Amino acid sequence: MQSNEPDQEDSSGKPNGRKRRWVIFRSVGSALLTLMLIGGLTGVLLAFFHPDTPLPPQWNPTEPLAVAHPVTPLTSSKLRNALSDPEQCLVALTTAAQFSTMDSFEETENCHIRNRVAISTVGASRLDRIETSCATALRLAMWERHGVQPAAQEYLGSSATVLRQVGSYNCRPIRTSQGASSRWSTHATADAIDITGFDFADGRRIRLINDWNDGTEEAQFLRAVRDSACRWFATALGPDYNRLHADHFHLQARGWGTCR
Repeated sequence: MQSNEPDQEDSSGKPNGRKRRWVIFRSVGSALLTLMLIGGLTGVLLAFFHPDTPLPPQWNPTEPLAVAHPVTPLTSSKLRNALSDPEQCLVALTTAAQFSTMDSFEETENCHIRNRVAISTVGASRLDRIETSCATALRLAMWERHGVQPAAQEYLGSSATVLRQVGSYNCRPIRTSQGASSRWSTHATADAIDITGFDFADGRRIRLINDWNDGTEEAQFLRAVRDSACRWFATALGPDYNRLHADHFHLQARGWGTCR
Protein backbone atom coordinates (compact mmCIF):
# COMPACT_ATOMS: atom_id res chain seq x y z
CA MET A 1 0.00 0.00 0.00
CA GLN A 2 1.43 3.43 -1.05
CA SER A 3 2.22 5.81 1.81
CA ASN A 4 1.12 9.46 1.72
CA GLU A 5 3.68 10.49 4.32
CA PRO A 6 6.46 12.83 3.20
CA ASP A 7 9.81 11.32 2.33
CA GLN A 8 12.13 10.86 5.28
CA GLU A 9 15.82 10.13 5.61
CA ASP A 10 16.64 6.45 5.10
CA SER A 11 18.16 4.38 7.84
CA SER A 12 21.68 5.37 6.77
CA GLY A 13 20.98 9.04 7.56
CA LYS A 14 21.23 10.11 3.89
CA PRO A 15 18.56 12.46 2.51
CA ASN A 16 15.76 10.81 0.58
CA GLY A 17 14.87 11.61 -3.05
CA ARG A 18 12.83 14.72 -2.42
CA LYS A 19 15.50 16.36 -0.27
CA ARG A 20 18.20 15.43 -2.78
CA ARG A 21 16.20 17.12 -5.51
CA TRP A 22 15.90 20.27 -3.37
CA VAL A 23 19.65 20.34 -2.71
CA ILE A 24 20.35 19.99 -6.44
CA PHE A 25 17.80 22.69 -7.30
CA ARG A 26 19.29 25.08 -4.76
CA SER A 27 22.82 24.48 -6.06
CA VAL A 28 21.77 25.03 -9.65
CA GLY A 29 19.86 28.19 -8.67
CA SER A 30 22.89 29.58 -6.84
CA ALA A 31 25.09 28.85 -9.83
CA LEU A 32 22.66 30.56 -12.21
CA LEU A 33 22.37 33.60 -9.95
CA THR A 34 26.16 33.85 -9.78
CA LEU A 35 26.41 33.63 -13.55
CA MET A 36 23.75 36.32 -13.94
CA LEU A 37 25.61 38.63 -11.56
CA ILE A 38 28.90 38.03 -13.35
CA GLY A 39 27.20 38.54 -16.69
CA GLY A 40 25.56 41.74 -15.50
CA LEU A 41 28.83 43.10 -14.15
CA THR A 42 30.58 42.14 -17.37
CA GLY A 43 27.87 43.94 -19.32
CA VAL A 44 28.30 47.07 -17.21
CA LEU A 45 32.07 47.01 -17.66
CA LEU A 46 31.71 46.49 -21.40
CA ALA A 47 29.22 49.36 -21.55
CA PHE A 48 31.76 51.65 -19.89
CA PHE A 49 35.03 50.50 -21.44
CA HIS A 50 34.34 48.80 -24.77
CA PRO A 51 35.39 51.08 -27.66
CA ASP A 52 32.11 50.35 -29.45
CA THR A 53 29.91 50.94 -26.40
CA PRO A 54 26.43 52.27 -27.22
CA LEU A 55 26.51 54.34 -24.00
CA PRO A 56 26.58 58.07 -24.89
CA PRO A 57 29.75 59.76 -23.57
CA GLN A 58 27.78 62.19 -21.40
CA TRP A 59 26.33 59.18 -19.55
CA ASN A 60 29.63 57.31 -19.29
CA PRO A 61 31.44 58.11 -16.02
CA THR A 62 34.76 56.99 -17.52
CA GLU A 63 34.54 59.60 -20.29
CA PRO A 64 36.02 63.04 -19.51
CA LEU A 65 34.06 66.27 -19.62
CA ALA A 66 33.34 67.84 -22.99
CA VAL A 67 31.70 71.25 -22.78
CA ALA A 68 29.32 70.61 -25.69
CA HIS A 69 27.95 67.36 -24.26
CA PRO A 70 24.33 67.57 -23.02
CA VAL A 71 24.05 68.11 -19.28
CA THR A 72 23.30 64.93 -17.29
CA PRO A 73 23.46 64.00 -13.59
CA LEU A 74 27.12 63.08 -14.25
CA THR A 75 28.12 66.51 -15.55
CA SER A 76 28.76 68.07 -12.14
CA SER A 77 31.14 65.31 -11.06
CA LYS A 78 32.93 65.42 -14.42
CA LEU A 79 33.34 69.18 -14.04
CA ARG A 80 34.69 68.79 -10.50
CA ASN A 81 37.22 66.25 -11.75
CA ALA A 82 38.36 68.59 -14.51
CA LEU A 83 38.61 71.57 -12.17
CA SER A 84 40.68 69.63 -9.64
CA ASP A 85 43.33 68.51 -12.14
CA PRO A 86 45.30 71.04 -14.23
CA GLU A 87 45.80 68.68 -17.17
CA GLN A 88 42.17 67.55 -17.22
CA CYS A 89 41.08 71.17 -17.12
CA LEU A 90 43.12 72.05 -20.19
CA VAL A 91 41.83 69.00 -22.07
CA ALA A 92 38.22 69.93 -21.27
CA LEU A 93 38.80 73.57 -22.21
CA THR A 94 40.16 72.44 -25.58
CA THR A 95 36.66 71.20 -26.44
CA ALA A 96 35.14 74.68 -26.29
CA ALA A 97 37.63 77.55 -26.36
CA GLN A 98 40.39 79.23 -28.28
CA PHE A 99 43.20 79.80 -25.83
CA SER A 100 46.91 79.56 -25.23
CA THR A 101 48.59 78.14 -22.16
CA MET A 102 50.95 80.32 -20.15
CA ASP A 103 53.38 79.85 -17.30
CA SER A 104 51.86 80.33 -13.88
CA PHE A 105 52.08 83.89 -12.62
CA GLU A 106 53.16 84.70 -9.05
CA GLU A 107 52.98 88.33 -7.94
CA THR A 108 52.77 87.82 -4.18
CA GLU A 109 51.73 85.09 -1.79
CA ASN A 110 48.12 86.25 -2.12
CA CYS A 111 48.15 87.27 -5.77
CA HIS A 112 48.80 84.73 -8.51
CA ILE A 113 47.33 82.87 -11.48
CA ARG A 114 47.85 79.12 -11.39
CA ASN A 115 47.32 77.05 -14.54
CA ARG A 116 47.17 80.32 -16.48
CA VAL A 117 45.57 80.61 -19.90
CA ALA A 118 44.82 83.46 -22.29
CA ILE A 119 41.41 83.04 -23.89
CA SER A 120 39.75 84.87 -26.77
CA THR A 121 36.74 82.64 -27.50
CA VAL A 122 34.46 80.38 -25.47
CA GLY A 123 31.92 78.36 -27.41
CA ALA A 124 30.32 80.57 -30.04
CA SER A 125 31.22 83.81 -28.24
CA ARG A 126 34.25 86.03 -28.61
CA LEU A 127 35.68 88.10 -25.82
CA ASP A 128 38.57 90.50 -25.53
CA ARG A 129 41.69 88.45 -24.85
CA ILE A 130 41.96 87.86 -21.13
CA GLU A 131 44.40 86.05 -18.88
CA THR A 132 42.77 83.91 -16.23
CA SER A 133 42.95 80.48 -14.65
CA CYS A 134 41.93 77.41 -16.61
CA ALA A 135 39.27 76.71 -13.98
CA THR A 136 37.62 80.11 -14.46
CA ALA A 137 37.80 79.76 -18.25
CA LEU A 138 36.22 76.30 -18.10
CA ARG A 139 33.38 77.49 -15.87
CA LEU A 140 32.84 80.39 -18.28
CA ALA A 141 32.68 77.98 -21.23
CA MET A 142 30.10 75.80 -19.47
CA TRP A 143 27.98 78.86 -18.69
CA GLU A 144 28.21 80.19 -22.26
CA ARG A 145 27.15 76.85 -23.73
CA HIS A 146 24.47 75.78 -21.26
CA GLY A 147 23.26 79.10 -19.89
CA VAL A 148 23.89 82.08 -22.15
CA GLN A 149 23.11 80.55 -25.54
CA PRO A 150 19.86 78.79 -24.48
CA ALA A 151 18.63 82.00 -22.83
CA ALA A 152 19.53 84.04 -25.92
CA GLN A 153 17.39 81.75 -28.05
CA GLU A 154 14.51 81.64 -25.57
CA TYR A 155 14.20 85.34 -24.80
CA LEU A 156 15.71 87.04 -27.85
CA GLY A 157 15.47 84.53 -30.68
CA SER A 158 19.13 85.13 -31.45
CA SER A 159 22.56 83.86 -30.42
CA ALA A 160 25.26 85.55 -28.39
CA THR A 161 28.42 86.39 -30.32
CA VAL A 162 30.40 88.43 -27.78
CA LEU A 163 30.78 88.32 -24.01
CA ARG A 164 31.82 91.73 -22.72
CA GLN A 165 34.22 91.41 -19.79
CA VAL A 166 36.24 93.84 -17.70
CA GLY A 167 38.79 91.52 -16.17
CA SER A 168 39.62 88.48 -14.12
CA TYR A 169 42.96 88.95 -12.35
CA ASN A 170 43.34 91.92 -10.02
CA CYS A 171 45.61 91.89 -6.97
CA ARG A 172 43.34 93.56 -4.41
CA PRO A 173 41.18 92.92 -1.33
CA ILE A 174 37.41 92.49 -1.52
CA ARG A 175 35.50 95.72 -2.11
CA THR A 176 32.39 96.30 -0.03
CA SER A 177 29.86 99.10 0.32
CA GLN A 178 31.75 100.14 3.45
CA GLY A 179 35.14 100.13 1.73
CA ALA A 180 37.97 97.65 1.29
CA SER A 181 37.86 94.41 3.28
CA SER A 182 40.75 92.70 5.03
CA ARG A 183 40.05 89.56 2.96
CA TRP A 184 41.52 89.05 -0.47
CA SER A 185 39.26 89.09 -3.49
CA THR A 186 38.93 86.00 -5.66
CA HIS A 187 40.17 88.29 -8.44
CA ALA A 188 43.56 88.15 -6.71
CA THR A 189 43.90 84.54 -7.86
CA ALA A 190 41.91 84.89 -11.12
CA ASP A 191 39.15 82.74 -9.62
CA ALA A 192 36.58 85.28 -10.79
CA ILE A 193 35.58 87.16 -13.91
CA ASP A 194 33.38 90.24 -14.41
CA ILE A 195 30.88 90.33 -17.30
CA THR A 196 29.26 93.64 -18.28
CA GLY A 197 27.13 92.63 -21.24
CA PHE A 198 26.54 90.70 -24.44
CA ASP A 199 26.41 91.28 -28.19
CA PHE A 200 24.17 89.23 -30.47
CA ALA A 201 24.01 87.94 -34.01
CA ASP A 202 21.01 90.18 -34.79
CA GLY A 203 22.99 93.30 -33.88
CA ARG A 204 21.55 93.84 -30.42
CA ARG A 205 23.78 94.87 -27.55
CA ILE A 206 22.70 94.31 -23.96
CA ARG A 207 24.48 95.95 -21.02
CA LEU A 208 23.67 95.43 -17.37
CA ILE A 209 23.97 99.12 -16.57
CA ASN A 210 21.29 99.99 -19.15
CA ASP A 211 19.02 96.97 -19.40
CA TRP A 212 18.73 95.31 -16.00
CA ASN A 213 15.66 97.22 -14.80
CA ASP A 214 13.84 98.14 -18.00
CA GLY A 215 11.28 95.30 -17.80
CA THR A 216 11.91 94.13 -21.36
CA GLU A 217 12.95 90.80 -22.84
CA GLU A 218 16.53 92.03 -22.52
CA ALA A 219 16.05 92.29 -18.75
CA GLN A 220 14.50 88.82 -18.69
CA PHE A 221 17.52 87.51 -20.56
CA LEU A 222 19.91 89.09 -18.06
CA ARG A 223 18.11 87.54 -15.10
CA ALA A 224 18.04 84.16 -16.80
CA VAL A 225 21.78 84.17 -17.44
CA ARG A 226 22.44 85.37 -13.88
CA ASP A 227 20.44 82.43 -12.56
CA SER A 228 22.19 79.94 -14.85
CA ALA A 229 25.60 81.28 -13.82
CA CYS A 230 24.86 80.06 -10.31
CA ARG A 231 24.97 76.50 -11.62
CA TRP A 232 28.47 76.82 -13.05
CA PHE A 233 30.05 79.23 -10.56
CA ALA A 234 30.00 79.03 -6.78
CA THR A 235 28.96 82.68 -6.50
CA ALA A 236 27.16 84.97 -8.95
CA LEU A 237 26.60 88.61 -7.99
CA GLY A 238 24.85 91.31 -10.02
CA PRO A 239 22.81 94.49 -9.65
CA ASP A 240 20.47 92.87 -7.11
CA TYR A 241 23.43 92.34 -4.75
CA ASN A 242 24.64 95.92 -4.23
CA ARG A 243 25.47 99.11 -6.09
CA LEU A 244 29.07 97.98 -6.66
CA HIS A 245 27.70 95.37 -9.07
CA ALA A 246 25.22 97.62 -10.86
CA ASP A 247 27.09 97.30 -14.15
CA HIS A 248 28.44 93.74 -14.12
CA PHE A 249 28.08 90.13 -13.08
CA HIS A 250 30.81 89.02 -10.70
CA LEU A 251 31.22 85.27 -11.27
CA GLN A 252 33.58 83.42 -8.96
CA ALA A 253 34.70 79.87 -8.31
CA ARG A 254 34.59 79.99 -4.52
CA GLY A 255 31.82 80.82 -2.09
CA TRP A 256 28.66 79.56 -0.45
CA GLY A 257 26.24 79.61 -3.35
CA THR A 258 25.21 83.27 -3.21
CA CYS A 259 23.14 84.06 -6.30
CA ARG A 260 21.88 87.67 -6.43
